Amino acid sequence: MKKAILITSFGTSHLDTLDKTIVVIEKEVEEKYKNEYDVFRAFTSHMIIKSLKDKYDMNVMTPEEALKNLKLCGYDEVVVQPLHIIPGEEYDYIKRVVNSYKESFKSLIIGRPLLYFQSEEVNLDYDDLIDELKKVMPKGENVLLVGHGTNHPASSCYGCLQNRFRELDYDNAFIGTVEGYPSIEGVIKTLKKYNVTEINLTPFLLVAGDHAKNDIFSEEEESWYLRLKEEGIEVKKIFKGLGEYKEIRNIYLRHLEEAISGKYEGMGESKKGIMN
Repeated sequence: MKKAILITSFGTSHLDTLDKTIVVIEKEVEEKYKNEYDVFRAFTSHMIIKSLKDKYDMNVMTPEEALKNLKLCGYDEVVVQPLHIIPGEEYDYIKRVVNSYKESFKSLIIGRPLLYFQSEEVNLDYDDLIDELKKVMPKGENVLLVGHGTNHPASSCYGCLQNRFRELDYDNAFIGTVEGYPSIEGVIKTLKKYNVTEINLTPFLLVAGDHAKNDIFSEEEESWYLRLKEEGIEVKKIFKGLGEYKEIRNIYLRHLEEAISGKYEGMGESKKGIMN
């Protein structure tokens, strides 16, 4: 029986951060499952896929192209593991594709992103992440993690994470987003409330690509770095995507393992309205 793992991320057109994050995770998955599964890649950003093809003649498949290819190659069981941070638009896209290919394989399952469950009855994903962030971020120093942001209801994940920071006494950690809530204006207001005068600025993104280089760290007007400095806050840059930390990669590996085992299959989902 042929088995495959499809590692799916938004992707990046920046090869330097690609090699430090997505490629590393893929290699770690290959090493862990080398005797049982073949490992493949898919990106959910069609724009990035096109950019890689145009710039570097690099071919990356979309999730639907990858599953179609796996079907043609005779794979029976497929596990799709997203490397996304929250269950937002891109995760919805992956789920739609997976559902459309359910009948094409004997088994087709999808893992969960970095933040998904926060339940004593299932798993505390937010707590797991915070435990690892405490290990890799500067000890005893203020840290501001800047994520992507979204109009999707999963934007609430960022607020949930910030609230959990406080509940777990990680009082010097703050969360913001480039394109959603919490906004930079709200974050600056919070930092002033806490009398923060210096902070470590770092991406809350899998890769330190376009958003990190331009929206967060650039010397151009409206970047997070300059906006914070204009407010009199001393800023230290931590230019690393989450995928560069082995501790964070291990969470994804654990989510993959739990998907394969079916540990949380169906949890948080209702079967009402499903026609047999």
